[in-house]
Amino acid sequence: MTLRVNDLKVYYQTLRGDVHALDGVTFDLADGEIMGLAGESGCGKTTLGKSLIRLDSRMRHVGGTIDLDGKDVPIADDDAMVPLRYHEISLIPQYAMSALNPTRKIGRMINELLRSRGVRPADISQELTRRLELVGLDADVLNRFPIELSGGMKQRVVMVMATLLNPSLLIADEVTSALDVSTQRSVAESLVEFRDREYVKSMVFVTHDISLVYQMADTIMVMYAGRIAEKAPAKTIINAPRHPYTQMLISALPEVGSTMEQGRLEGIPGTPPGLLNPPTGCRFKDRCPMAFSKCSEQPPLLEIEPGHWAACWKTG
Repeated sequence: MTLRVNDLKVYYQTLRGDVHALDGVTFDLADGEIMGLAGESGCGKTTLGKSLIRLDSRMRHVGGTIDLDGKDVPIADDDAMVPLRYHEISLIPQYAMSALNPTRKIGRMINELLRSRGVRPADISQELTRRLELVGLDADVLNRFPIELSGGMKQRVVMVMATLLNPSLLIADEVTSALDVSTQRSVAESLVEFRDREYVKSMVFVTHDISLVYQMADTIMVMYAGRIAEKAPAKTIINAPRHPYTQMLISALPEVGSTMEQGRLEGIPGTPPGLLNPPTGCRFKDRCPMAFSKCSEQPPLLEIEPGHWAACWKTG
């Protein structure tokens, strides 16, 4: 088992109080598994990704534990997390194309990153060239500034940088959101190949695009308002979802080749609850067509069949 997250609670501190961005998240990630993380904006996807590597000073670790390869991840201690970053846990950040320093050439940035991690650039220069070629980039890209590269090329550079030290866990946060469709597919395929070549052991792929993550992920975990709604194999989530929120989320996706005569897309009425003072019980109950009196109590996340977890009283 690569990753084990148990009852993780992470809040954001604001002048009005704590925002309960993650409120009791528990899941496992197996060796070699690519898990897609889906849900509406504000559901906690990016917060979960960042909390695994602790990259946001506004976060406050309230409770819960994270184990990686059988070892405790000290997410409450920023200094203790430094040696793990890039070596054990790595992140391709949201808006990664803007993460490159415009005043430095690509090669210089990579060398600075390696030295900061205690690695001599000369020791892995051949591997760097090999990985650039794997994602369709010539070694000449090392002599260019970011402004000389297209969006897709910059995204691939960041992918190589994030995985150059073979981390156990890679968090890819909305890495395809600003790319055209053909480049999205190419980037997704490269990430899968990185897993297959064991450059990374396991991966969390954060996205709004369920149709894309369905093509590359082994499992999909759906979040809602800081909690897990459902986690199952990708095919199960798409073809046989059990949580009402997942069902409504899937029904809002267009099918390739469908026409207006075959049925209109259905949105989810209402809006997610505020997490400054989150409601008690099931947080989806005010938008759920299946809600009943029991929903005033928080439903546990239960394994309703092997490998399929859902947090809903109707599925228990």
